[in-house]
Amino acid sequence: MLNYFLKRLLGLIPTLLIVAVLVFLFVHMLPGDPARLAAGQDADEQTIAMVRAELGLDKPLPQQFVSFFTHMLQGDFGTSIRTRRPVSMEIGERFFPTVMLTITSMVWAVIFGMGIGIVSAVFRNQWPDRLGMTLAVSGISFPAFALGMLLMQIFSVQLGWLPTVGAATWKRYVLPSITLGAAVAAVMARFTRASFVEVIQEDFVRTARAKGVRERTVIIKHCLRNALIPVVTMMGLQFGFLLGGSILVEAVFNWPGLGRLLVDAVQMRDYPVIQTLVLLFSLEFILINLVVDVLYGYINPTIRYK
Repeated sequence: MLNYFLKRLLGLIPTLLIVAVLVFLFVHMLPGDPARLAAGQDADEQTIAMVRAELGLDKPLPQQFVSFFTHMLQGDFGTSIRTRRPVSMEIGERFFPTVMLTITSMVWAVIFGMGIGIVSAVFRNQWPDRLGMTLAVSGISFPAFALGMLLMQIFSVQLGWLPTVGAATWKRYVLPSITLGAAVAAVMARFTRASFVEVIQEDFVRTARAKGVRERTVIIKHCLRNALIPVVTMMGLQFGFLLGGSILVEAVFNWPGLGRLLVDAVQMRDYPVIQTLVLLFSLEFILINLVVDVLYGYINPTIRYK
């Protein structure tokens, strides 16, 4: 297990290097001149040239990439063009609200999604199954931004129960977390149902029922553990998508997180912030996949890593 874990960690290096090159090229292909945006629309060409030289944008692209990558290996992610503050400080202030929002969304999405999926599988082709799958399809089909605005209109504007912006209290997490986790809960419900339906039809489940084992024990002890491996895989992928998908939800709710920071950085062509955030999201995806692979061994002891 340890050797497998270390090999996967070493495999992060070439992956992140490829991502860094692609992100660097993509960012510099964006339309607009960050030097002009930083200097202001009324600045003359001489001022813009001075700002461009100050930001290092007058150097050739290969030289800019080598400079960025070298400083990144030393823990220096540069200075934000928009705020003139260190990028690490900008991200550090926004990291905690995004992580807490993602975890909150994931927790309730897994609980309700797996619950609906299990109930639908147990009562397959009956009204609980039809109701659960109808809710799942609705959750997948409804756009996140539309759901967010609908929830704000009902619970904030009309009823006045919940606030709409900020992250100061737990009440401010309710609407964004529901908006962000709705699609994940729907995917988890459908995936859990499919996995449970397959496991319920196995011979060991019929044997347990024939021995007179209670139905609750059959579902929890025999079915749940065997159906968890594909569900955990989907859970890890969905957690990664939540981190990336929070961009739209944070924009709708004006959430002070990484998603909102990325939107502002793209608008101002803030190259250092964009590059660092995309690399951070990529690293999170890779680490989540690694954690999921390690969890396989605990869920199913028959799995061996080489």
